[in-house]
Amino acid sequence: MTGLDNPRLKDVLRDVASGVLQLPDFQRQWKWDDERIRALIATVTLDYPLGVAMALETGGTSPFRARTLKGAEDAEGRAPDLLLLDGQQRLTSLFQALHRDHPVATVDARGKELNRWYYVDIKKAVGLPADRDDAIVSVPEERVVRSDFARRVDLDLTTTELECAAAYFPLHLVFDVQRMNAWQKAFVKLDEANWDLWSQFEEVVLNNVQSFQMPMIKLPASTTMDAVCAVFERVNSGGIQLNVFELLTAKYAGDQQYVGRFGNYYKLPDEWQDIKKSLVSTYPVFGRWENGVEDGLSSSDFLQAVALVHTWECKQREPRTSVSCKRRDLLNLPLDDFRRLAPRVAEAFAWVGTFLEQQCIVRTADLPYRTQLVPLAAVRAIVEGATGAWKTSAEDRIAQWYWCGVLGEMYGGSTESRFVRDVEQLVPWLLGGGGTVPDTIVEAAFLSDRLDGLTTRNSAAYKGIYALLIKQGAVDWYFTDAPLSAGRLVEYNVAVRQIFPKGWFTRNDQEWAARANSIVNKTPLSYRASRSMSGSPAAYLKSLTLESGMRPEWYDDVLATHLLDPSALHEGDFVRFYENRAKQLLELVRSAMGKRTVFRDAEAG
Repeated sequence: MTGLDNPRLKDVLRDVASGVLQLPDFQRQWKWDDERIRALIATVTLDYPLGVAMALETGGTSPFRARTLKGAEDAEGRAPDLLLLDGQQRLTSLFQALHRDHPVATVDARGKELNRWYYVDIKKAVGLPADRDDAIVSVPEERVVRSDFARRVDLDLTTTELECAAAYFPLHLVFDVQRMNAWQKAFVKLDEANWDLWSQFEEVVLNNVQSFQMPMIKLPASTTMDAVCAVFERVNSGGIQLNVFELLTAKYAGDQQYVGRFGNYYKLPDEWQDIKKSLVSTYPVFGRWENGVEDGLSSSDFLQAVALVHTWECKQREPRTSVSCKRRDLLNLPLDDFRRLAPRVAEAFAWVGTFLEQQCIVRTADLPYRTQLVPLAAVRAIVEGATGAWKTSAEDRIAQWYWCGVLGEMYGGSTESRFVRDVEQLVPWLLGGGGTVPDTIVEAAFLSDRLDGLTTRNSAAYKGIYALLIKQGAVDWYFTDAPLSAGRLVEYNVAVRQIFPKGWFTRNDQEWAARANSIVNKTPLSYRASRSMSGSPAAYLKSLTLESGMRPEWYDDVLATHLLDPSALHEGDFVRFYENRAKQLLELVRSAMGKRTVFRDAEAG
């Protein structure tokens, strides 16, 4: 049962020092700035409420790999009794400032690294409580405060005598009774009048600190992983959101069976880095390694795919269970099953990379939906595991499913339930050659007027049509020797370029200017070709034709590979060009989706 204790701060800090209270390894290191630490100490000296901490009881066996709070490294190796879920910043700051005989590692307001000692100005501290913040002082590691470009010493606290003379009490002695008493003797020995000052200081500051209580909620050891994750995210809403990958990393690292077998803890981040590096080195569509391991395909994507495969296997053994990839499924994924399935899923993602290349999608920026790759990889891993072979018919069906998802824009919202349906429906459809057509195909629709609204790369369908134009054989308007291919997209710096430039509408047909940014008026071309595309199409096509060395009628064949009417360009007839190309693009969409949706003629009828 969850309980609320009110331990004294001195006891909590003693538990930190001994390793009784530690952090789960998924907690990030955190460093408060100097000003916040001084304000925190002032709060404690005034005995004002500090907020509730929260810890998880381990029951003698930590569910996660644990580590000590910063500064308590001497306790490493001890099994913790409590794992701190909320309060790391406060307790780390108080532990370093009030309990350790070392300067506190902190930062200034600009983020510059500092090492500071914390003192309380006794004379100010016995004044009004409203002035307490000013009474808490931090000094540099050498305990000398200087000014005038370090030429003048304003405060020297390098010895006990100098501290007493300045009436600056070192706060790291506050829980060390023997050393504090020795400091008091030196202070009153300096001046008999300090007895009264010390008595006031003891009453309004020291007694508050030594009796200060820190409320702590203690969650029982039986608390589930999912609940721990949810609790942590709620109480840390102002900080950096917890990643399930980090929680699973700590769980796997704490797997004592693995440690017993291999002599070391399991390092999930290392495993993920190896998988991701192998994928991106061959398939740039999964991200750029130099941008970090989470660029593009993420650890969460990979874990979801593994969870889908794992829960699929569980469902085959126990039909009452469900295929799922929710957070609880990831957190409940046993380490042995992850180690068994991860290589299979990694191979499946490599196949996905090849599949995307075949669709002429090779760069992260050109990928319509990253999320759609999760069920695709899971299905590949399941089917390969079931049959050991991937039928040719399956390739065609997967392509249809993929393009229906992209062009029907099916993966833009909540996707977990769709992932499950994809796996449960695609696998039998691919394995048996029959079965029910997956919902993603049945529900996908591409309305004809959607073309008008596809104006930016934010749309999956926009990127999809761009890729389909390349796939169906578009030839660049400068490099005319062969159709564009997946390998040439990077080499030629291919991107979406406007066919009728914006400037043309200003001078000719402002009525249709709203359609200038539509995908209908755009096509994949090299940067070199785009440099010649200014003015009217009739003008720049003459230049491009001359640069190609082709006869004009042959060059028109090159233009036609982009599914447009060359004569409409030569004549500068945007309306005819737009209507003709829209029809051809709709046919391209129909072919990729393998189904007819709502087209212009149907709407007119």
